[in-house]
Amino acid sequence: MPTPFPFTAVVGQDDLRLALLLNAVSPAVGGVLVRGEKGTAKSTAVRALSALMPDVDVVAGCRFSCDPAGPDPQCPDGPHAETPGAQRGARMVELPVGASEDRLVGALDIERALSEGVKAFEPGLLADAHRGILYVDEVNLLHDHLVDLLLDAAAMGASYVEREGVSVRHAARFLLVGTMNPEEGELRPQLLDRFGLTVEVAASREPEQRVEVVKRRLAYDDHPEEFAGRWAEDEAEVRAKIVAARELLPQVRLGDRALTQIAATCAAFEVDGMRADIVMARTATALAAWAGRTDVLAEDVRQAALLALPHRRRRNPFDAPGLDEDKLDETLDEFAPEDEPEGNSEGDGDGDDDPDGGPDGGGPGGGVPPQDGPHDAPQETKDPQDDAPAGDDDREDSPEEPAAAPASGGGAPEQKPVSAGEPFRTKMLSVPGLGEGASGRRSRARTEHGRTTGATRPRGALTKLHLAATVQAAAPHQRARGRSGRGLVVRRDDLRQATREGREGNLVLFVVDASGSMAARQRMTAVKGAVLSLLLDAYQRRDKVGLVTFRKSAAEVALPPTSSVDAAASRLESLPTGGRTPLAAGLLKAHEVLRVERLRDPARRPLMVVVTDGRATGGPEPVQLAGRAAGLHAAEGTASVVVDCETGMVRLGLATELAGRLGGTAVTLDELRADSIAGLVKDVTGTQNTIRRAA
Repeated sequence: MPTPFPFTAVVGQDDLRLALLLNAVSPAVGGVLVRGEKGTAKSTAVRALSALMPDVDVVAGCRFSCDPAGPDPQCPDGPHAETPGAQRGARMVELPVGASEDRLVGALDIERALSEGVKAFEPGLLADAHRGILYVDEVNLLHDHLVDLLLDAAAMGASYVEREGVSVRHAARFLLVGTMNPEEGELRPQLLDRFGLTVEVAASREPEQRVEVVKRRLAYDDHPEEFAGRWAEDEAEVRAKIVAARELLPQVRLGDRALTQIAATCAAFEVDGMRADIVMARTATALAAWAGRTDVLAEDVRQAALLALPHRRRRNPFDAPGLDEDKLDETLDEFAPEDEPEGNSEGDGDGDDDPDGGPDGGGPGGGVPPQDGPHDAPQETKDPQDDAPAGDDDREDSPEEPAAAPASGGGAPEQKPVSAGEPFRTKMLSVPGLGEGASGRRSRARTEHGRTTGATRPRGALTKLHLAATVQAAAPHQRARGRSGRGLVVRRDDLRQATREGREGNLVLFVVDASGSMAARQRMTAVKGAVLSLLLDAYQRRDKVGLVTFRKSAAEVALPPTSSVDAAASRLESLPTGGRTPLAAGLLKAHEVLRVERLRDPARRPLMVVVTDGRATGGPEPVQLAGRAAGLHAAEGTASVVVDCETGMVRLGLATELAGRLGGTAVTLDELRADSIAGLVKDVTGTQNTIRRAA
């Protein structure tokens, strides 16, 4: 087994290390979500935590890690006789992004269950993680059905496996730790709220600290055991401090004043539900125990808020997580205990321990283990405003602001970017036919979960039994198999897999006209608002998205296909306009993007959304070229929708003609709204025409 990188040797990342240690002290805090760019020691720190976790007592031979002091009465390996038990280290179980449902929850032998009535159960990763750590790297890329299973197990502290009336239940209480890169997309709100704490990590910009990171990593890679040995004493100290904090935890008093501060803070930041209050209370208690105190102070409440609230304040997927610390301090001061000196809630951000192991009058509630080396100098406290994009206050342009310069090659002058209009709920756009792509919420597809539509012979392991079809296949052979008694003789060849129909996620490729004909400020604001609304819809339906723009004389891929809808919204916000309309170039660029994506992910079907008024003015014979480019998409059967942005009393209908060439449909900006009266009339008219044709 490889030697893990020592936890105390991780350079910097104070918030990350503190959040992990608090969960080691009190697993009831609810786990940690670590968000940050790649290469910031997220996985290294999480894997190193398992070496610091205290050993656990387990029933010898129990595959479900039952506690001998209180074994699970429903344990599949039980009932357990009273035995001294055995001691082992806490496990850290990693859940791969591509894991199957059976690998996560376990597999039940359906053939033996039907023929012998025996619950032959092979435990999954949830059983392995019981009383330990369940680590999900790139948790935002986890399939939806696995997320649902995780949510259920985390909420109930147990895992249930059911196959056609045969069920197995076992305890599954674990510390859930996830890491993610926000560039790859955000988490569903339900799973986001399930993590007790969240931390944002980023690489240091200090040369001295970066040098120390490289030195330690190279030393570890060259001689892992020797490097770990140099940190063994520090590791032992932190492990002993975790044990001491666990023993002290039941004695920590959470007074009414601290509870009032917690409730007032959650109310002030308008977080949904009551989980935030509970998590803050548990975190503040753990902070006090980690600092060696039996009283919860205002500084503990403040640090608990910084760890427990940022990810619960997101009102929509385009909001960046964060917390207004000035507002937090005002709330805490308003409800501060009368006997506590002012300024305790401020904190100095050092996070260093005093000789007694408690806080030094500030910092993150007791801080993290000290480290030796150049990085011991106090680190700058990260200001949440540092993450805000520069120039936000100047994003709105005045209508009378002149254009920067004339567009090359003639046409309308280039305009500075304008803000998007208010997003709205859009109509359902889907790809026709039946797909087999990744689970989602847009188009019809054959999926592992959904309504049962038929049965087939299993190809590989049986996962979803179709009971009626299995009985029907086995029934004609009962006499030949010498059946006697009431049991049904079932063979492997009789088993039938249920085929199910659900919804899949698609690749939604936006092809946006950013030319001068679209550059009128009110018009472009409405167009951006419509695309933003479609992006929000794509986020909710678990799609991948891409963005192609065309203007002047060329087209560009503003955003390659990705799961990060946030990134698409950011690129859309900064999209400039102006110049001629190279419609053909935009369609050809989209064709190239879709060709590459079909090679990468052939199961994910694309939906192309072209946002334009239909004009084509760039290059020689622009109209003819645009028609031929549209024909390429039609020949390949690409599902497409043209959002007609033409306005005014006189309309040329060019967008509708383009939709016809693409073999798709056209909708106006008004019809795109889910509550549009025009769209309702169109739907009713279509229904009436269908009825007349049927009659």
